[in-house]
Amino acid sequence: MENFLICFNAILPVFLMLGVGVLARHAGIIRETEVPRMNAVAFKVFMPIMCFYNIYASDLSSSVRPALMLYSVLAVLGVYLFSWLLGRLFVKELPQRGVVIQGLYRSNFLILGFPVVTSLLPNGDAGVVAVLAAVVVPLFNILAVLTLESCSGEKRSRGTLLLDCLKNPLVLGSAAGVLALLVGLKLPAGVEHAVRDLSRVASPLMLFLLGAFFRFSSFRGQGARLVSVCLGRLVVFPALALTGAALLGFRGMEFAALLAAFASPTAVASFTMAEQMGGDAELAGNIVVMTSLFCSLTMFLWCYLFKSLGMY
Repeated sequence: MENFLICFNAILPVFLMLGVGVLARHAGIIRETEVPRMNAVAFKVFMPIMCFYNIYASDLSSSVRPALMLYSVLAVLGVYLFSWLLGRLFVKELPQRGVVIQGLYRSNFLILGFPVVTSLLPNGDAGVVAVLAAVVVPLFNILAVLTLESCSGEKRSRGTLLLDCLKNPLVLGSAAGVLALLVGLKLPAGVEHAVRDLSRVASPLMLFLLGAFFRFSSFRGQGARLVSVCLGRLVVFPALALTGAALLGFRGMEFAALLAAFASPTAVASFTMAEQMGGDAELAGNIVVMTSLFCSLTMFLWCYLFKSLGMY
């Protein structure tokens, strides 16, 4: 019950912010037609700043675990490869294929991962989670850009596709964060506070816009897609990644960080990116909502299972 309450309290703010967006649309404060323009602002301004700051604020000096970093990268690439194959085999419509692939592999590590880990191990080294996020989240973003660009339906040469990926705001923000971290850049206090505050706008704004865009009627005809993505995102891929981690000997904070990275629901940013890059935004939003809803149950079960096995 304690683990369930931890997961529930981590997920509850997500649905409250979605609800504010729904209520704002019904009250006429925001129209559905205004969502794409505001999504563009989130995608081009706040999300790159969030990517930059999350990496910039990481402390590499005390929390680097090379084996953990290597396993995480390989596991993400493995999950992505399976997701790409499933999307290629079973989803014919290109706008939906990119969304399904992204929904399967890309987790909501930043928003839901941290609360779960810090609740499971309140005295652990949270820097391990921050550094892992600095590695995994940019990789999520780069793979999402490649996926959505390749599923846009436009014929591009490989060089053009690569250039479009490099110009993506999230890739640029992540690259700037990595560069700042490597050179030891220290922003002036006032600038750092402004960047930090702007980075905190991204997640609430994306959830608000998803709520303003969301309609229950949009679930019609998407049942099979949603069930498949929920099972893959919340059950199958966590089972593979976490079993591998357990067999390789990861324990304590390292294992808890991996649990947050691979067992959390689909990232909220996947909706914003899909809407801005030609994907099926309606399906992307429904995937975020449904995986977040069922995550409170599946995350509780994963936490309970691996705690009983002494993983953390």
